[in-house]
Amino acid sequence: MLVTGMMGLASLCVPVARGQPAASTSVIPDRVPEYTIHRAAAPLAIDGKLDEPAWFAAPSVGEFVFPWWKAGRKEQTCAKLLWDEEYLYLAFLCEDAHITARHTERDGKIPEDDCVELMFAPDADHPRVYFNIEFNVLGGIIDNFRPHGPDKARAPKWDADGVKIAGTYAGTLNDESDTDRYWQVEVAIPWRNFTGHAKAIPPRAATVMRLNLNRSGGGPIPNTVSGLQVARPSPRSTLRIVSDV
Repeated sequence: MLVTGMMGLASLCVPVARGQPAASTSVIPDRVPEYTIHRAAAPLAIDGKLDEPAWFAAPSVGEFVFPWWKAGRKEQTCAKLLWDEEYLYLAFLCEDAHITARHTERDGKIPEDDCVELMFAPDADHPRVYFNIEFNVLGGIIDNFRPHGPDKARAPKWDADGVKIAGTYAGTLNDESDTDRYWQVEVAIPWRNFTGHAKAIPPRAATVMRLNLNRSGGGPIPNTVSGLQVARPSPRSTLRIVSDV
């Protein structure tokens, strides 16, 4: 059993840390939410601990919703974002009673594991041009580029360059006989991967982008799929993020 980042868990997202039942419903918000992504004062150490002051200060993107939920516990996810001149940073903290993670190969079967996904449109005026990248707690990654939207073929091959991923967890991987607590992952994606598809690289103050964040469960006891607005297959009508100074 690996247990790490306990102070980060207790302070980063209190409702998840305390294991309280999530208040989220299956209802997708009507209006497009907006999130101000704060600039990190210094580069972050990507170690999966989420214990740096910048993460504590960053606001959560909001509760995930469960549009296909039928029964069982709605295990919540806390997600935060930061940025600097070089990277888009993401942090996910996922309440999870049964953590599954086996795949580490690039573009492997990451969706069979407990994983989280970024769907990112760097130019808010062109939300059908977007990237989707999935991660698990072991650092496994699958990444795709959809230049023509979710209903058209993805790019034949696209690998994000220089992505840093680290994860930690409290529990036992791939053991359904016990009860785990949570897993968390920290990611840094170089802005250069979106060159040619954004108004400015790196973003300037007040740059507007769009994204969606999803989470899906793997293993023999899968978690319910959840996300900010998971029923929509692209960032078109999801979170509107605005960079600060």
